[in-house]
Amino acid sequence: MSRQAWVLVVIAGILAIATLVGAVVLAVRLVRTRRLLTGLGASGKVAFYGALIYTIFPVDILPDPIYLDDMGVLAGALIYLTRLVHKRRAAGRRLPGQPDAPPEPNRARSVR
Repeated sequence: MSRQAWVLVVIAGILAIATLVGAVVLAVRLVRTRRLLTGLGASGKVAFYGALIYTIFPVDILPDPIYLDDMGVLAGALIYLTRLVHKRRAAGRRLPGQPDAPPEPNRARSVR
C-alpha cells in the first residue's frame, strides 16, 4: 500500500473510533435517564426504548462503522426526554429518582 492509502486508513480508523465513543457516551447518558421514565409517561418510554433498540439493532440507515445515525437518534431521544423533564418540573410535579425539594432559603433547619 502506498503512503497515502495508509494515511486514509488511519484517518478512517480514528473517525470510526471517535464516532463509536460518541455513540457510547450518548447511550450511557440515555440509560442514566432511565430512572425518570416512570414519571414521563408512555411517550418518554417509547423514545427511550426506541433509541436503544435502534442503536443496538444491526440494520441501520448507515453502515455500522459509521455511528452518526445512531448518535443522531440517541441525541434526539435525549433532547426529547430533557424537554419532558423540564415540562414536568415546570408543572411542579416531582419525578421519581429526584431528591426532595430543596428547603426554603429563609427557613431555619432543625437539628436532631
